Amino acid sequence: MRIVIAAPAPKLREGGVANVVYNTAEGLRRRGHAVTCLFREDVLKGTVAIPRLEAVHFAWKLAALLRKRRSEFDVVNIHAPAGFVYGFLRRWRMAGEVPPYVMLLHGIEEQRNYAMSREAKKGRAWHFSWKNRLWQHIYNMRLYHWSIKTADYSVVINLQSRAWLRFKYRSEPRRVVYIPNGVESQFFLEREYLYGRALRLLFVGTWLDHKGIYYLRDGFEALAKIYPELRLTIAGCGANAESVKQWFSSTIGERVDVLSFVPRAEMPALYARHDIFVFPSLMEGLPIVLLEAMATGMPVVTTETCGMTDFVEDAHSGLLVEPANAEAFAASVARLVESPELRERLGRTAQEIMKRHTWERTAKELESLFAKVMSECKEQAGQ
Repeated sequence: MRIVIAAPAPKLREGGVANVVYNTAEGLRRRGHAVTCLFREDVLKGTVAIPRLEAVHFAWKLAALLRKRRSEFDVVNIHAPAGFVYGFLRRWRMAGEVPPYVMLLHGIEEQRNYAMSREAKKGRAWHFSWKNRLWQHIYNMRLYHWSIKTADYSVVINLQSRAWLRFKYRSEPRRVVYIPNGVESQFFLEREYLYGRALRLLFVGTWLDHKGIYYLRDGFEALAKIYPELRLTIAGCGANAESVKQWFSSTIGERVDVLSFVPRAEMPALYARHDIFVFPSLMEGLPIVLLEAMATGMPVVTTETCGMTDFVEDAHSGLLVEPANAEAFAASVARLVESPELRERLGRTAQEIMKRHTWERTAKELESLFAKVMSECKEQAGQ
């Protein structure tokens, strides 16, 4: 098959979306398929005159490019919300003339709206002011809606999204397919579980409000008063180290290490240097960093929401806490700090689970779906 994967994200491999695109493409290529990847830089040349309208601009440019090169591809896989223009084109202008459109959805925007509206009332959502909320409803939600409604098939990476598309968007059940992200082989490490208290916590993620950073801060502040030697590393945050440390009180900030950027090749070693992975995010699709941490055998503490619950079973493969609850988060981390036996049991179980979720498996399932979509389209064209 000749496949194109398009995403409205920068092509830097350290980004979460780019990571998914690259690993999906490499897995499909290993299975003998020709795969073209299109990122923001490949579709948009330079800056956009009105940055707030970049998503629409990208979607129009992408649709035009795919229409022009339609003879080069058998199937088009577009990450939402960038596929709605191509979807309209395929359904109402060039049905049967351009390749079928399979959408990939990272997470449901309704979940973001719900979680961050609650945070806005607490003054903990600087990216969700009333203007942002209004824009989200009248603009961004529409783009996602039409990306979903015009797709031939939808791929979702967490079970919550599958249920939402089937019931909220009335998508045919067979046209919504659950294919979770995978993990790369280099993350399956032999981990040594240290006896005694665990003193090295790791958070990996962009320094944004929806990542639960207020609760990470509050939880660590409470823990640091109990465990004087406890340290926290904040990695891949994309923010200046000093500005991140200023979130913490002066004495506690001295025990926070900030790595603004970590190359992909150095990530396995980063996980190996730490004892507990902490991820109190309020809204995700299925975070790659959580899967990587589990693959390395790290015990994890994360929130019981979104794709996290598809992989983490409380007290079996990790610890789950209520979102936006710093006290519960700190208590769960403390359980792991105090118990080497619990850390090892959860970490080993997590690693065994992740051995079933490689990118090779993801590629195989996508290959099967793409073949099915192409077969159906040929049958329809022959009728």
